[in-house]
Amino acid sequence: MRNRTLADLDRVVALGGGHGLGRVLSSLSFLGSRLTGIVTTTDDGGSTGRIRRAEGGIAWGDMRNCLNQLITEPSVASAMFEYRFGGNGELSGHNLGNLMLKALDHLSVRPLEAINLIRSMLKVEAHLIPMSEQPVDLLAIDEQGHEIFGEVNIDRLTAPPQQLLLSPPVPATREAVQAVGEADLILIGPGSFYTSLMPILLLDELAQALRRTSAPMVYIGNLGRELSQPAAGLTLADKLAIIERHVGKRVIDAVVVGPQVDVATVSERIVIQEGLEASDIPYRHDRRLLRSALEKAVQALG
Repeated sequence: MRNRTLADLDRVVALGGGHGLGRVLSSLSFLGSRLTGIVTTTDDGGSTGRIRRAEGGIAWGDMRNCLNQLITEPSVASAMFEYRFGGNGELSGHNLGNLMLKALDHLSVRPLEAINLIRSMLKVEAHLIPMSEQPVDLLAIDEQGHEIFGEVNIDRLTAPPQQLLLSPPVPATREAVQAVGEADLILIGPGSFYTSLMPILLLDELAQALRRTSAPMVYIGNLGRELSQPAAGLTLADKLAIIERHVGKRVIDAVVVGPQVDVATVSERIVIQEGLEASDIPYRHDRRLLRSALEKAVQALG
């Protein structure tokens, strides 16, 4: 029997946040509706943070970033969705896409419905699901036992958090749990380790779904140094150990990493290690190279 390829898979599910997840989804957008992104919703910085402080609700910034990267047909609608206000007024720095999603949040029954409306408007085929439809923030307990509230503050820590929690505890979106249960392949990363990847694993139902699935799981490493000092100090083996501690069992079958990463301590997993940098922004993955590396991982996994 020939090795499977990405094109043979019926359901590919990618987990993460913002730029990293958007890059993975856009590199696999040829899968169309067979591709699903489960998106972190704990962001409290930038335009998203301002909207949340003023209006409440879930964090839309990472979702908007993923949608932006999946737009294949530029249009007036996509130009509107990507528009960011300039100047010094109240709207300065706000992204119109965030405001559109927030408005739909006010109008529609569910955040998932708001996303599906925007997806159809932008002609985005891949499915996007927020990790939770309830407003939630990330909370860390530092080494002195203090509570550090919010992604922005957690990224400023100088030592790894003793514990990460969601505040308040919220349920996972049921469609996200279902997507993991039906997946043929699960991808996690790249992204800020503590603030983009870990929040999804803090949802009990999603951790349980990842524990139960028989789908192979691939970790995609970052190319640039993490801006968060504690995350920057973690080795690849550290990150895999932390992920698997939260999931509750060994789940990562393969890693896709750049040439600078030390893979010596990563045992009994498939390692795809090659140049993945985009020519314009070296710390971002080149879509074509990433797709090729994931293809190799899938074939090696059989």
